[in-house]
Amino acid sequence: MNIHKQKLAPGIIFVGVPIGTARDITLRALDTLASADVLAAEDTRSLRKLMDIHGVALDGRRIVALHDHSGGNTVDRLVAAAREGQSVAYASEAGMPLIADPGFELSRAATEAGVPVTCAPGPSAVLTALALGGLPTDAFHFAGFLPAAKAARTSALQALAGTAATLVFYESPKRLGAMLKDAAEALGADRQVAVCRELTKRFEEVRRGTLADLAEIYATEKPKGEIVVLVDRGRSETVNLEDIEEDLKAALGEMSMRDAVDAVAAAHAQPRRRVYQMALTLNRSEDGKGEL
Repeated sequence: MNIHKQKLAPGIIFVGVPIGTARDITLRALDTLASADVLAAEDTRSLRKLMDIHGVALDGRRIVALHDHSGGNTVDRLVAAAREGQSVAYASEAGMPLIADPGFELSRAATEAGVPVTCAPGPSAVLTALALGGLPTDAFHFAGFLPAAKAARTSALQALAGTAATLVFYESPKRLGAMLKDAAEALGADRQVAVCRELTKRFEEVRRGTLADLAEIYATEKPKGEIVVLVDRGRSETVNLEDIEEDLKAALGEMSMRDAVDAVAAAHAQPRRRVYQMALTLNRSEDGKGEL
């Protein structure tokens, strides 16, 4: 493989790297890594290994670590290097930079400083999963990693229940079973889901089914590797808001707001948050009836 060293324009260059198979890297990415004045990476060891595999020499350069614990000084130094006329190449641990990745801070700082930013694009776990998952791709919503705590995770899922797009999540293998169980409760047990594991690697696997089915499987099975979860959009029929409002009024007259919202949301298969907002609006309307 011929790697072309060239003089790069000053600025920040985000470099897409493979999500698994090392040969998925692009020729432009290799040229950029060989030519940049400064190298930075979320994981310096993984970038060094990738460069060694493809015969890209450091030539006296060191790789600057830029991760969640680096602090603002690292970003400032990289932006300063670009302002002084150097080319700075940044690579994520895997896939495209800035996607669930600390490179965002570098991008924002460079933009605010008027430093040119460009990208040598490469593989993405999000797009690879969408290509393999078998769920609609005309619209999708990338939600990244859900919160680790059950209550916060459930709340985040409920907020996404009405999204008219395929939902895409990154998930830890240790939390996959719990996440699917919470998703079945918050989004509906019959929603279709695809669990994509170890994409582009030797043990690549895609499992499809309903949230209820896969939640049951992963309640006992403990997977390994990187995981992307795709959840289909809701397929509920057209909702009659007047019917929901009438049922909510009746329920509020007989029980607490919390119980009324829970009952009506379940009866109409609606996100709890949506019904709760309707309840608040109804309460405000009732409170204001006696005012001039």
